[in-house]
Amino acid sequence: MLPGLEGIIGATSADLVRQFGPARIDVIEGDAHKLQFVGTPCVLDIYLYPGAQGREPQATYVEARRASDGQEVDRISCIGALRRK
Repeated sequence: MLPGLEGIIGATSADLVRQFGPARIDVIEGDAHKLQFVGTPCVLDIYLYPGAQGREPQATYVEARRASDGQEVDRISCIGALRRK
């Protein structure tokens, strides 16, 4: 677990919506579930996959980029900027 991703990795989609508000994109592709949260500073994509023994999908991977040009940004900073206070 990378520092700063606590509360994200392992979270369910409902947990993430409570933290960030409604997702701009909510897509299911096969067994993968992608939620996208957007704000002025960045775009945050969180990927969820089924948990062990049929448990609800949980976040396993996070990507962050600038909304203006798609360049990668620090995930922790993006999470902090988009997380509801």
